[in-house]
Amino acid sequence: MNATKTIPIVMTGGGADPVTAGMIQSLARPGGNVTGITNLVIDLSGKRLELFKEAIPKLARVAVLYEPTNPASVSEVKEILPVAAQALRLTLQNREVRTADDFDRVFDAMAKQRPDGLYVSPGALVNTNQKRIADFAIKRKLPSVFGRREVIDEGGLIYYGADFADSYRLVAWYVDKILKGTKPADLPVQQPKKFEFVINLKTAKQIGITIPQWTLMKADKVIQ
Repeated sequence: MNATKTIPIVMTGGGADPVTAGMIQSLARPGGNVTGITNLVIDLSGKRLELFKEAIPKLARVAVLYEPTNPASVSEVKEILPVAAQALRLTLQNREVRTADDFDRVFDAMAKQRPDGLYVSPGALVNTNQKRIADFAIKRKLPSVFGRREVIDEGGLIYYGADFADSYRLVAWYVDKILKGTKPADLPVQQPKKFEFVINLKTAKQIGITIPQWTLMKADKVIQ
């Protein structure tokens, strides 16, 4: 957006609310050269934490791993999660990572404080190190919840959020419309139509926890 106000830009749905972030004027009328999808990653934080508590009833202290250089994550950690945590009677322990070297320091701190669970806010650095984070959680027998679907296949315990595969198909639709002459300003930004609640039961067994049956029945996918 800083580079051009004329070349069309199609959002793929990550990060903060695009209206709040100043990318568009509104979902219905983007108004500029930016359009696309929003996957409500941050907006669904409270529901994600709620499902985490439901899956792990004894959850009381939750370590929150996030990038302070990512505005979307800061909004999630400072504004949305505290409200949800208060309602769920959870104590949050925020842990910042700015570089890859910070992970060992943060992991050592969590090993000493022994939280009951780990909440991972997505971001470029975190996403690059997601398997490392999942492996740490398994090693420490620490239940984990992620805002990124792919990491559940790599050992993360729980994901709740948009069905990214379904959302990403819309990106091609936007590109097609724009290449045929439609202006981005005339293409409303779309929100997810499908959501996923995924539980890695294999990971649950590895860390020695039992997910309640009523929670498993809610899941869209259970990885055995």
